[in-house]
Amino acid sequence: MTDTTTALESLAARLTETAPGLRVETGPGSTGPYAYDASNYRVPPRAVVFPRSADDVVAVLRACRDTGIPVTARGGGTSMAGNAVGPGVVLDLSRYLNRILDIDPVARTARVEAGVILDALRSATAMHGLTFGPDPSSHSRCTLGGMIGNDACGNRSVRHGRTSSHIEALEIVTADGVRAVADRTGLHPVDPADADQVARLEADVRRLIGENLEPIRTELGQIPRQVSGYQLHHLLPERGFDMARALVGTEGSCAVVTAATVRLVATAQASALLTLGYDDVVDAAEDVPEILRWNPTAVEGMDEAIVATMRARRGPDSVTGLPQGRAWLYVELDGDDQATVDTRATELLDVLTAQGRTTGGRVVESAAERRSLWRVREDGAGLAARLVDGGESWPGWEDSAVAPENLAGYLRDFRKLLADHGLTGVMYGHFGAGCVHVRIDFDLATDAGRAAARSFLHEAAALVVAHGGTLSGEHGDGRARGELLEVMYSHRLIRVFADFKEVFDPEGLLNPGVIVAPAPLDADLALHQIQPLATEFTFPHDEDGFAGAVRRCVGVGRCRSDAGGVMCPSYRATGAESDSTRGRARLLQEMVRGELVQDGWRSTEVRDALDLCLSCKACSSDCPVGVDMATYKAEFLHHHYKGRLRPRSHYSLGWLPLTSALVGHVARPVNALLRGPLGKLLARLGGVTTRRRIPAFASRQALRRALRTARSGEPARTVLFVDSFTRAFRPDVAGSVSRVLADAGLPCTTEDGLCCGLTWVSTGQLSVARRVMARTVARLDNGDDRPVVVAEPSCAAALKRDVPELLGTDAARRVAARVHTLTGALTDLAVPGWTPPELPDDVVLQTHCHEYAGFKGRHPRDLLRRLGVTNVDEAEGCCGLAGNFGFEAEHYDTSMAVADLALKPRLDAIDQDAPAVVVADGFSCATQIDHLAGDRGIRALHLAELLDPAADRPGQPGENS
Repeated sequence: MTDTTTALESLAARLTETAPGLRVETGPGSTGPYAYDASNYRVPPRAVVFPRSADDVVAVLRACRDTGIPVTARGGGTSMAGNAVGPGVVLDLSRYLNRILDIDPVARTARVEAGVILDALRSATAMHGLTFGPDPSSHSRCTLGGMIGNDACGNRSVRHGRTSSHIEALEIVTADGVRAVADRTGLHPVDPADADQVARLEADVRRLIGENLEPIRTELGQIPRQVSGYQLHHLLPERGFDMARALVGTEGSCAVVTAATVRLVATAQASALLTLGYDDVVDAAEDVPEILRWNPTAVEGMDEAIVATMRARRGPDSVTGLPQGRAWLYVELDGDDQATVDTRATELLDVLTAQGRTTGGRVVESAAERRSLWRVREDGAGLAARLVDGGESWPGWEDSAVAPENLAGYLRDFRKLLADHGLTGVMYGHFGAGCVHVRIDFDLATDAGRAAARSFLHEAAALVVAHGGTLSGEHGDGRARGELLEVMYSHRLIRVFADFKEVFDPEGLLNPGVIVAPAPLDADLALHQIQPLATEFTFPHDEDGFAGAVRRCVGVGRCRSDAGGVMCPSYRATGAESDSTRGRARLLQEMVRGELVQDGWRSTEVRDALDLCLSCKACSSDCPVGVDMATYKAEFLHHHYKGRLRPRSHYSLGWLPLTSALVGHVARPVNALLRGPLGKLLARLGGVTTRRRIPAFASRQALRRALRTARSGEPARTVLFVDSFTRAFRPDVAGSVSRVLADAGLPCTTEDGLCCGLTWVSTGQLSVARRVMARTVARLDNGDDRPVVVAEPSCAAALKRDVPELLGTDAARRVAARVHTLTGALTDLAVPGWTPPELPDDVVLQTHCHEYAGFKGRHPRDLLRRLGVTNVDEAEGCCGLAGNFGFEAEHYDTSMAVADLALKPRLDAIDQDAPAVVVADGFSCATQIDHLAGDRGIRALHLAELLDPAADRPGQPGENS
């Protein structure tokens, strides 16, 4: 037995005794995702612990001290410098230690636990007209503890500065397991029994500061964004010995923060956003000093690569409101009166236009445009990581800062340095604070590339210091820049940093390798040379195939957001990192690497991590780097079960298109059988939950009747693809689609008897899917270039993306290019002036996840509004059924938990006496709605049924049931 194993067993035994009920996980499936944050580094921990209280943290730190195991505290894991990975125990404070303990609107303070997500705090304080000032772009998933660790800032740092400026007190646990409070006057014990120990610690710090006043006064606190190193100037006599602020930015290397009292600021009553275009980022930086004279809240910059990637990934309409240019500034002004703020914005635009550097500018009046523009900026790190041309870029020098008046000169010299090294950087950042985020196309997978990156980083450090700047402006030093601190600071101050850490952490167990005694900046890099894997999908957008595809995840963690977009429904339901898109991608990276996860495609750890993935495909759209976990899951399942028995549901539900086609000939007796006791037995045998009613199968005659009533005498301009779900369960929808298309000037012919292969894809039976798809492509690729309209969004998405990426043929790509959802066909192809029959004023909408992800810019919500529906109440999120997922017995509870997030609350809010019209094009979505609210007479209509000129109008409340 190794010493490491012995220490870990001793740790577990101690924690069982001192902290009963504490979750401690040690297997590869648990530790693998925590080997990464959002940086270039990979450091697998020995264990992950999920404390529920400060006492749990005390127990862990004492046990780790006694066993010599290091500890790394972690919040949302969005650190870009390697601050949140460590070789011992990782404390995940975000899972349970995440309560808002108190809000005092009079004092404008809040007391929060370290794992509280920033957006949760902002939502809770909004009712009081207050907010927390610092607002990093990761606000939807970063924790207050992580912000304290890095001294985070954010988009509005021009106004609100750094996190340290908003901290009143920190509740900490020291390396030897003592609880204390650090505030503006020093350190105070929580337990009086620890008074002497805490007093000795404070005395040692006071002595250290008193002996080193000169370097602290002359080297620290020189520019607003000087985050690098320890902020010991807050402990100077003239600063009042502010221990709370001194511990902010120590990156968990001196103590573990369990809670904080933070100061709040008033929410602006009025604001205006000004967008300015430039030929390049240097020109943009030249205008920053003038802009700062106008007291803005934000001055944000970015270059053209980010905008191009956003438009390519999410559609051309995803970025609107930008003037012409190749670089842009966002300038936000605020005040108490909207008219006054708007006038100031216009005056500033006139001044900047007269100075002659802008290529254009405008005040953005539309709230929707403002949201869209801020989304581009907030997703900058991810969008810059994997660009539209397929190129990859990496952090490492992503956080340097200078005084704002020096920014243009620094950027000019920095771009020259990039060119001298043959590197390209994608730039964005907080230009008003002089802070530049840049991701660079380093080659970190080879020895030569790593040596070149090391050389560049040392020269970049010297350059920013020459411009009076700092290595880090808000991300911290971490593993990326700790080695470079000696370029920035004197040897004496570096020694003071080491002594400060030693006072708090004499054995060096807290976040080792960070800031003090730093690990080499090119140690523990995650990238490595790989051998491409043989796969079924072609992964055409990833140079290294499957390995390159899963490497898309760089850890920005948008999938851990609780709101906004659709990704990731399983994480939102469980809160577990392993159930997030990021957690799964990181474990797949471990599988490709073959060290921590050694069984390759046969890995049970990866299988279990993928189990709760609903294959909703939302990540392929919402993830800034375009991770497509549904495709990765299908590929994995194909190999994992190759030559082996599969789960029963893979046969019963995966082969549904074939069995439903057969059942169509004897639908009535089969439906009767399934409604009885034998039906429940068959469901159990097939791995299908008995807690849902199995939908009734339609006869073949029903489809013929539906299409017969929809015949049009005009020449066909489109092809209606009758998918397996429409054919088997709701053939009337096919008739409605046909009539709506004819009414919109798009009369159709029909293609029946074909299948997109979706159910075989989602269950990983890719050999069968390939044969099914090849037959479909052969029929459709017959020289006909008419648009193909598909009623079922999931089948449309499969034809649009899965078919060409699995078959990889020109014929498949030609067919995919012709595919439209009904929404897309009516948006893009309907004759000018077409208007549908009278529509209701109010609609509750459930958009299918595959339509949301695969047909950007062609959204049912937008179409309904254009057609005259006044209020579209959209349940933004997955319905939870998700094809086969919610029918599988073991996934029923998760399916319902996902439904509880968005869909069920919308349905519960429907007035029983005046039911709203509910629209859901997806068969899964409609089935889930029936399961949730069918007993109240609520039935979901397909969009075609709502628009059908021959249908009884459901526009009056109560008539849609």
